[in-house]
Amino acid sequence: MEDLGRRLKEVRVRAGLTLRELARQADVSPSLISQIENGKSQPSVATLYTFSRVLNVSVDDLFDDRAYASGNGVSRPDDDDKDRHPADPTRAWQPSEYANRVSVVHPSHRPQLSMAEGVVWERLAATPAHGVNFMKISYAPGAASADGDLITHDGYEYGYVLSGEIAVTVGDEVFKLHPGESLGFDSSIPHVLRNLGSETFEGIWFVHGQRH
Repeated sequence: MEDLGRRLKEVRVRAGLTLRELARQADVSPSLISQIENGKSQPSVATLYTFSRVLNVSVDDLFDDRAYASGNGVSRPDDDDKDRHPADPTRAWQPSEYANRVSVVHPSHRPQLSMAEGVVWERLAATPAHGVNFMKISYAPGAASADGDLITHDGYEYGYVLSGEIAVTVGDEVFKLHPGESLGFDSSIPHVLRNLGSETFEGIWFVHGQRH
């Protein structure tokens, strides 16, 4: 939470917005933004997308890479992981002509966004493309990407279910997905993800085409 709050504040200040102005444009209370920036609260997925739109940044920009990057966007395990991961593929890429075009992420080094209700996004690879998110997502039982209204944003989403179940509402239809099933849809159609099951949902999600 502290990483996300710090990153949100950095982006807000860089955009020249006061806390109250961001709250006004995002239609939330100033106290909520203050709590998020101080690491005392978490935004929902819907609120995160609203911040992204108002601040004119990609959601991908709100991941904090500083604790994970090890030069030129390539993440690697710590040196003391050598014995535990002797053949780790992250060690196959040395700083070279590939450094700015290859992103390999060790599981322990994935940048994360932890949001309200037990929703966690883990970025699986960095990309120079603006507005692209390649993620492993998890939703705790009962968690949803929005509380109330459905979400709309630029781009397209593609998802694949690893474990658990997820109900994806897209427009007037509800799709209940199980392990091995997948879907894709235009994100400008109002939508929401809800875990209606009794176990944590995990999936691979790819979102692209956000215009910021």
